Amino acid sequence: MNAANLRKKMHIWRLRHISERYFVLILSVLVGAGAGLAAVILKTLVRKTYVLLMQIRLDVFGGANILLLIFPAIGIILTVLFLKYIVRNKIGHGIPNVLYAISRGGGKMPRHNMYSSIVASTITVAFGGSVGLEAPIATTGSAIGSNIGQWFHLKHKNIILLLGCGAAGAIAGIFKAPIAGILFVLEILMFDISMTAAIPLLISSITASTLAYFLMGTDVQFAFQIQDAFQISQIPFFMVLGLFCAMVSVYFLRVNQKIESSFARINRQWVKILVGGTLLGILIFLCPPLFGEGYSQLNDLLHGDPNSFITNSFLISSNASPWIMLLGLFGIIALKAVATSVTIGSGGVGGTFGPSLVIGGLSGFFVAALLNQMGLQLPLANFALVGMAGVMAGVMHAPLMATFLIAEITGGYGLFAPLLVTTTITYICVRPFEHHSIYTRKLAKHGDLLTHNKDKSAWQLMDMQKLIETNFVIVRSGDKLRDLITAIESSKRNIFPVLDENDKFLGVIVLDDVRKIIFKPELYDKYSVDELMYPLSEGDCVRITDSMSDVVNKFKIGQRYNLVVIDNENNYIGFLSRANTFSAYRQFVSEFSDE
Repeated sequence: MNAANLRKKMHIWRLRHISERYFVLILSVLVGAGAGLAAVILKTLVRKTYVLLMQIRLDVFGGANILLLIFPAIGIILTVLFLKYIVRNKIGHGIPNVLYAISRGGGKMPRHNMYSSIVASTITVAFGGSVGLEAPIATTGSAIGSNIGQWFHLKHKNIILLLGCGAAGAIAGIFKAPIAGILFVLEILMFDISMTAAIPLLISSITASTLAYFLMGTDVQFAFQIQDAFQISQIPFFMVLGLFCAMVSVYFLRVNQKIESSFARINRQWVKILVGGTLLGILIFLCPPLFGEGYSQLNDLLHGDPNSFITNSFLISSNASPWIMLLGLFGIIALKAVATSVTIGSGGVGGTFGPSLVIGGLSGFFVAALLNQMGLQLPLANFALVGMAGVMAGVMHAPLMATFLIAEITGGYGLFAPLLVTTTITYICVRPFEHHSIYTRKLAKHGDLLTHNKDKSAWQLMDMQKLIETNFVIVRSGDKLRDLITAIESSKRNIFPVLDENDKFLGVIVLDDVRKIIFKPELYDKYSVDELMYPLSEGDCVRITDSMSDVVNKFKIGQRYNLVVIDNENNYIGFLSRANTFSAYRQFVSEFSDE
């Protein structure tokens, strides 16, 4: 029995014995296990590769490894070659790629995303790319969920749900934080979670975090126990931290946008690699803490030791004064944003989740250390942890996920109050300057972003091409009334599009407008189609590239019953009916809201 027949028999058996709702619950366990395993594999691959590379040294003055100048460029070159000649496809930009699959792709992701992000990000990060692994892991988990849903021929909404289960499981697995995994799906992937969706997401998150814990023990990203209890008198200082995190977040977002846009304008890939690899190599050589994710140094920072951030750095000496060290830490905050953006812009594969945490930890430590230099006694580790949540809330526009992630990392809710204060202030202050997060701004610009608005999301997910009606009889420019009569006799519609000889749309003839003359044979050769038609304005037409939101707005504003659909060259395609469009919308919402 071949695979196709086996799959068909399994599908038939499942339809007879298990409802799709309960089958999704079963599959959520499988997806969570796959996502958790992917997280473990990726972290292990990066760590092993990094250890091997660090054994290769060519020390120069000051004990600095001169090979740090070329490792990042080698990593980017290998990543680009892997994508071009092995995957032979574009991976996309991590989380934005997942968001696009939800809004435009029906939740369907290519199969290669189940492994390509793991391999590509391993190469990039292990060789020094200053990016995080969370986005590649989330992409991998999403692809696992999407492809499992496709393999079992699930409904559209359940494929998207399993995609979300994969993303939630990936985040839960890498941080051992199931609640943060669910909130990642809610805030960043913008799922509208009902009870039907919440249970599979919870199952997937718990499965992934349990599997990751079983395979790695406490060897997750962070496992930190709070030593200094939070005191209510510290609230004003956490408010100051929120403001500082907001400024850092806006800086990160602006730098990322500017640098990636600059690289996007470079047409030749080898030029991108040369420029990006050289710049990144110089940054890492001068400041080694920029190498890779930076989590090991961040762990040291959380334990009150900032020296790992300045070891072998040409920017600052280890025996420098406290004020110089603070200045050096501030410089690393600024340079980390640059290094991350250069890595991604030049062809590396990775995300901004990890850099947000590192920059946030540095920001919290910097603020607390600065205030302590002024005579206060603030717990450095607590401020570093809360700073991680603050910058994450500002960059990703996900204050709840950031809050619960740090709460779960610390094994309790001892910092819950300052976390809420800081993330709220940061988020509120960032929004007026950056309306969209680092993941959503490009999609929003092109109208491809889902939101928590149910109506807008439903229109976004609907496919215009499936609603286009094409059973209209066309007439040509230059035809006589006699030709129109022939068209009327063979048509079941009362609208007749008028096209020229090249199929360019010119206008329409409405049956009611010519009813008085169609019964007068003596006029059949007197009137031409061009005299009887009337051209339509932009308000009467939609382009095939327009979004469904644009279509709905034209229906509402113009109170029109039909809209002509044309392409960008004004070629006629068909019509959209107001009644059919809103009927399809009601059916679509009903299917997605079915509990």
